[in-house]
Amino acid sequence: MGRPGLAASAALLLFSAAVLLSGVPAARAQEETDHEEEFSYSLGAENGPAHWGEIKEEWSACGKGQMQSPIDLASPRVSLVRHLGYLNNSYRPAQASIVNRGHDIMLSFEGDAGSVSINGTVYYLHQMHWHSPTEHSVNGRKYDLEMHMVHQSAEQKAAVIGVFYEIGAHDEFLHKLEPYLEMIAEQKDREEKVGVMDPRGARGRASVYYRYMGSLTTPPCSEGVVWTIVKRVRTVSKHQLELLREAVHDEMEKNARPRQEANNRDISMFRPYQQNKH
Repeated sequence: MGRPGLAASAALLLFSAAVLLSGVPAARAQEETDHEEEFSYSLGAENGPAHWGEIKEEWSACGKGQMQSPIDLASPRVSLVRHLGYLNNSYRPAQASIVNRGHDIMLSFEGDAGSVSINGTVYYLHQMHWHSPTEHSVNGRKYDLEMHMVHQSAEQKAAVIGVFYEIGAHDEFLHKLEPYLEMIAEQKDREEKVGVMDPRGARGRASVYYRYMGSLTTPPCSEGVVWTIVKRVRTVSKHQLELLREAVHDEMEKNARPRQEANNRDISMFRPYQQNKH
């Protein structure tokens, strides 16, 4: 009589574990390659952006994809969509490490840094990194720096929030990272623990944003990424910008993928009613 009871208990434990695991975002899906030496941002290089799709079969979307990022957020293509609503996030302070990936600087969260909800799907914040100049543009205009906050859902789908910066007053969030940027400068794969970081300081409180479907902006250029680009431009000091670029191992002046074709994609914008008075 005891065996059926044990079997039932075991089945219950397995079911509980499955439920718990279903809420944990997959570690690697729709993620950028870790092998930075295999590609370059140099336009004339054999492994430059124009050739990414030829380097590996699994990177073919970089050359053949029809929903590639970044794109120009051109006003004629933008539609005001009220029902998108505010970006509902539940970010929280978490332990983090800063890594020199060779092609960019990444801040990786080791604990639960919270999430953002988009169209009813919860996307968990995994990491953030920086590109200069900006990869996306607005009516053809680029800014000095673009931060990408990379999220992933339990279904292994990616959502990225992009934030623009222009040179001006220093950024307080980056200011906390400056000593660590100096520590990992020009040392590929160098990683340093930075303690607890609050992603709310990076995201800010701006409510107006663009939304479109695109891809990762580095190989494998996987498509199906939900992009949210915050409209308000923040400021970064010249020193902080130079520190981010000089710290990168690649010694290139920029690490931004060239603009891709929009291919008739819809670009939506959310803006609260009170901000539509002119």
